[in-house]
Amino acid sequence: MAQGHRPDRVGDQIRQDLSEMLTRGAVRDPGIGFITLTSVRVSPDLQVARVFYTSLGDANARSETARALERATPFFRRQIGSRLRLRRVPTIEFRFDETIQHQDRIEQILRDLREEETSRPSPVASDPDPTDASHDDDKD
Repeated sequence: MAQGHRPDRVGDQIRQDLSEMLTRGAVRDPGIGFITLTSVRVSPDLQVARVFYTSLGDANARSETARALERATPFFRRQIGSRLRLRRVPTIEFRFDETIQHQDRIEQILRDLREEETSRPSPVASDPDPTDASHDDDKD
């Protein structure tokens, strides 16, 4: 019977616990704004947990959130250690998740292309192509 991939299960549990701590206000650092934890990737040896997040705001707000998460990392690690049954508590690294921004950029490019395509005049089907070499008068 397959139990699944253990680092994935541990990552899911860490994400759930961290999300719960953030939503219940266990961390009282005002620098941690409104963030969403998108995923947690745990190394195969369960020693490092990379927590990917997104946040609202501009670059300054994002850097303030990153600093606040860095300050709160020891607290998070202690809390995770008390909740999970692991021999060693993984080192937690917070990383801003760029995939959402990349996805938004791709969607914007696709919208621009669609708008450009609809604003472009469509070719008239009745006009023969002047570069077409297959004319009927070439036949003998």
